[in-house]
Amino acid sequence: MGNKEISEWIGVDGQRYKYSVHNLPTEFDSGDYGNYIFTKKTNDGHWIPIYIGQGDLGVLIGKTDPQLKCIKEMGATHVHVHRNNSEWVRTSEEHDLLESYLKVFKPFGCNYKGGREYKEENLFE
Repeated sequence: MGNKEISEWIGVDGQRYKYSVHNLPTEFDSGDYGNYIFTKKTNDGHWIPIYIGQGDLGVLIGKTDPQLKCIKEMGATHVHVHRNNSEWVRTSEEHDLLESYLKVFKPFGCNYKGGREYKEENLFE
């Protein structure tokens, strides 16, 4: 990993996850599995999550990801990656982080929840 920047994301249950930070655009090999968070950085250096997902990094972060249009429109500049081959662990981590960072849901971010877009008034249901 070298001198790659590391970010820490905290799930709703308090679990801490360490992610390597990659500038966009970037590519990964197919068969390289993990969790990922598309982000942008504020002027004061804080990361804003735009989209949280998991799976084959080479496919899901590649040019075929259906969310890429939204992710680009929201101004993503980086993708944070936590590699893990266990689908069960990846899915658990994804759900934990989605519940912790509600602003990744539309219209503020690019994730969908329950087939509906979140409105300002229901962000903290």
